[in-house]
Order: sequence, then C-alpha cells, then structure tokens
Amino acid sequence: MEGRAVNEPVLAVLCGGTSPEREVSLGSGKFVASAMAYAHPSEMYVVDGDALPAGLDPAKHVVCSTLHGIFGEDGGMQRLLEAAGFHYAGSDARSSELCFDKWRTRQTVSAVGVQVAPGRFFNAAKKPAPAALAAELGDQVVLKPNRQGSSFGLQLVTSKAGLQIAIGGLRQGDWLAEKKIIGRELTVGLLRGRAMGVVEIVPKSGVFDYASKYTKGLTEYFAPAQISEEIGTLVRQFSETAFAACGCRDYARLDYMLSTEGEIYFLELNTLPGMKETSLLPMSAACVGLDFNALCCELVAPAVERFRLGRTLKK
Repeated sequence: MEGRAVNEPVLAVLCGGTSPEREVSLGSGKFVASAMAYAHPSEMYVVDGDALPAGLDPAKHVVCSTLHGIFGEDGGMQRLLEAAGFHYAGSDARSSELCFDKWRTRQTVSAVGVQVAPGRFFNAAKKPAPAALAAELGDQVVLKPNRQGSSFGLQLVTSKAGLQIAIGGLRQGDWLAEKKIIGRELTVGLLRGRAMGVVEIVPKSGVFDYASKYTKGLTEYFAPAQISEEIGTLVRQFSETAFAACGCRDYARLDYMLSTEGEIYFLELNTLPGMKETSLLPMSAACVGLDFNALCCELVAPAVERFRLGRTLKK
C-alpha cells in the first residue's frame, strides 16, 4: 500500500479453504477483514486449495487465518506460512497439530491436572465391541472423529442398542469415545494466554453438534454464564493451564462440561475458533468489555508486534 511505513504491515485475512467448514470460514473472514480495517490496512484472501494464496508477501503481510478444519487448524497452513517466512496470528504449526488431535490434547491437559471425561481412542478398523465400550463408559457415549473440526461427525448415543448401531457404522478413521457428562456446557476464550468471560451453551437438542452451532434458534447462550465465582475461577485457571501446556499462542477457545455434581471436565481446545460477531469467542470477549472490532485487533496484535520486531532486527 502506497505510503505504508516499513514496519507497518498489511493484514491478510485468509478464509474459505477445502474442509467441510468452508462456508463458515468465508463468513468469519468477511467479518474479521471488515473489523481489522478500522486499525490496519487489510486484504481478504479466499483459499481454494491446500496452498498459500497468490499475492502474499512476508515483507508486507501479517496473516490472520480464519480457516477451519483440515488444512486450517491442523498445522498444514501454519507450516506453509512458517516455511515462507510469514508472521501470523494464532498458534504455531506444532501446537495447531497437537490441538487438532483430540486424544493427544486430552493426554496433554490431563498430565497438568485438567480433568477429562473417561474415554477411549480407537481406529475404525479395530473398533471395540459395543458391549465392552458400554461397560467401560456407560450407556450414554459421545462419539467424535479424532481429527475434525466444528463437531463434524459427532454423535450422542443414549442406549446400548444405539451404541451398537453407531459403532457398527464406523468405516474408517480414528475415533474418540467419551462418557457423556450430564450437566452444563461452558466455553471460555483466551487472549495472550489469559482467560476472558465464561459463556454457557444450551443446545435445544441436548448436544452441541454442527446443526446446533450454525442453525439460528437451535441454541441459547448465556454470556456471562450464571455460575458461581468459584466455578468461573476454576474454568479460567484450567484454561490458562491447558493453553500453556499445549504450547498455544495469541488466542484460543476451550470447551468444558460442568457436571451435575459440580465437576469440571475439559472437552477440547480450538485454536482457530469461529469469528462472526455472534460466535463464542466474541461472546467471551464481550463479557470483559471487548467489542468485536477491539477483539479482532487484539487477536492480531501479537503477530503485528512480531512483524515489527523482525523488521527492526533486519535493519
């Protein structure tokens, strides 16, 4: 951009991608690019393949990705950006790859004292007998692909017969089976490793699947969640601990279940959460006084700082 100071980047907002979440990403990208423009010159790039879009320049651009799912959150795009010398917002390739793997993430956060629901990892080619799985986890089980975003493939099974049908229908891939925790679903966003407000998610179907996430009217949200100060403090502490243990950077969103007995169970860590104005991360930010435009600027601020420092060191 003519007149741009050498240390001042143009923000390149990536959206689209090749995963099933392409349409969600296109929406996020549009909102983020518009919000970023209040503080920085911004350009939006629609990603149509598993490659960097044409026109990006590491000497000019700081990248803010709103890609979701495979080749968005799994470290694929991040590895390309790093190899090409770009500064970008969000977690690096190693952390992104870890957090996209639900089983590895569970193991990582459990090792630092964050409680997870009883669960089992398996490949569809060697799937467990439904009766054995029910004996281990109970009749109510949540089945989900181990490496997939936005609740794609998630199934809530509520009976032994239903579990037999669900397990029998798995044909390929790695899967995670978790004991269904009865209670309230909570989520919290983090900025620079610090937790913001806790939000409660109340899907009318009882499960926060893809339809509940993206179909208007199927889910209620309470921001902030109506929980005790003690529970809120614990959720935030667990989130900051998990964020650090997984090597995350800049921002993320973490999801939990609060059981009817008052126990907090980690569900997953999302390194590139949805970024429409009505998405969960903006709801969490609003709880601490950050509107959508301010949040978007905060998301990219550390990457802008890294860009400026890199340009200064090259002088």
